[in-house]
Amino acid sequence: MSQPASCDIGLIGLAVMGENLALNIASRGYSIAVYNRTASVTDDFTAARGKQPNVVGCHSLDQLVAAIKTPRKVMMMVKAGPAVDSLIQTLIPLLSHGDVIIDGGNTLYSDTERRTREVEAAGMLYVGTGVSGGEEGALKGPSLMPSGSKPAWPLVQPIFQAIAAKVGPKGDIPCCDWVGPRGAGHYVKMVHNGIEYGDMQLICEAYWLLKIAAGLSNDELAHVFDDWNRGELDSYLIEITRDIFTVRDPDSGDWMVDKILDKAGAKGTGKWMSQLALDLGVPSTLVTEAVYARCLSAMKDARVRASRTLKGPDQTYRGDKLAFIEQVRQALYASKIASYAQGFVQLSAAAKEHDWQLDYRSISMLWRGGCIIRAQFLERIADAYQKEPNLENLMLAPYFTQALEKSQQAWRHVVASAATIGVPIPVFMTALAYYDGYRHERLPANLLQAQRDYFGAHTFERTDKPGTFHTEWIDLRQALSGPAPKPLQASS
Repeated sequence: MSQPASCDIGLIGLAVMGENLALNIASRGYSIAVYNRTASVTDDFTAARGKQPNVVGCHSLDQLVAAIKTPRKVMMMVKAGPAVDSLIQTLIPLLSHGDVIIDGGNTLYSDTERRTREVEAAGMLYVGTGVSGGEEGALKGPSLMPSGSKPAWPLVQPIFQAIAAKVGPKGDIPCCDWVGPRGAGHYVKMVHNGIEYGDMQLICEAYWLLKIAAGLSNDELAHVFDDWNRGELDSYLIEITRDIFTVRDPDSGDWMVDKILDKAGAKGTGKWMSQLALDLGVPSTLVTEAVYARCLSAMKDARVRASRTLKGPDQTYRGDKLAFIEQVRQALYASKIASYAQGFVQLSAAAKEHDWQLDYRSISMLWRGGCIIRAQFLERIADAYQKEPNLENLMLAPYFTQALEKSQQAWRHVVASAATIGVPIPVFMTALAYYDGYRHERLPANLLQAQRDYFGAHTFERTDKPGTFHTEWIDLRQALSGPAPKPLQASS
């Protein structure tokens, strides 16, 4: 029996994220038709809702489409990849001109670029939206990053902004706004996830410095992270890290965090950001090192074997413990600034590459609530882009320039100490290297260009005149060789 066209939106895919988004939509007073390929999942979901009149379970896509008011809005919450293409091709013949297909999965932006054009060619509208915040965010208010067919925005805006997280002094500013054309929203979500990779690894490295080098207990770590969460580092990730240190295993009574195997996995978005940074020629080194850190952690068996052979210092910090804790905090904050700077540089490069007009202040506002990287810190980023919309690098904004200057001595001390005592902190180190590389007018790439020209005639530019040049290095060396250089003498 078909349902009357009474629903404001339809949703396909009732896994954890889809189910919670559906509940969120229904709780805001919107009627929603839901469909899952496995009919029993749909039935269980609608039964658990107590047969609410604004949740309509459907057993076929035809039934789903028939239940939605025109212009129809159909949101797909299915696994990214070929399944999305297949579903789109099934939906198109069922929909009408001007209807909207929405992809809320973790989709590669280039797929959304292509699908937007394909769906528009069929006479319909397409939206690819980043959804961040995990299970809880989907239910209570995620950060949403929509893009695609611009005429679709007025059609989905009321629902999207109703279900999004709210921030601001009155708690009424939705963490959802239109990002740009085609795949821009999914690109922004990918960069969000890449920054998340860097943030999480930086926190892990700070934890390891305090636990292994400074010898802090879990109780002490919980206290430190609670203190950090009251200042510049106030964020969701610092907050949950504090909480993690307070939880004990109900079976053994030991600390739960110490029972977890040190072997991490990774999904596609961090790797995508790193790969696309290489394609654009921008140095997103923190996410790359964070991905590599997870790869190295996954080599658990190899690391166990290597630990029996490879030796190093004893990893103990012998200085002032309280001073070191503060230095780690400052180094974490400085590294976080470098991480976000890299993320926004990559967004800027992608916008130029794909002809997207991105509003970086608006993007930072989308991340203030609902998402994993939500933090007080994002207010400062929004302020920076409000004052200078074309800011070349966040590190050049006066607030961040001053913060980096204030933290620099501590940052260098932490990195040097970790290297000296043998505690691995690759993302702290690459953050400092990025800062130092970016602040130098000259880098040793002149020698690199000379090497490339020597062995491959790749040519080079000069500092004293325009143009492209090549040198016959061997001939000149033989023709102009003078006396052999004298060996260095020990200084007196």
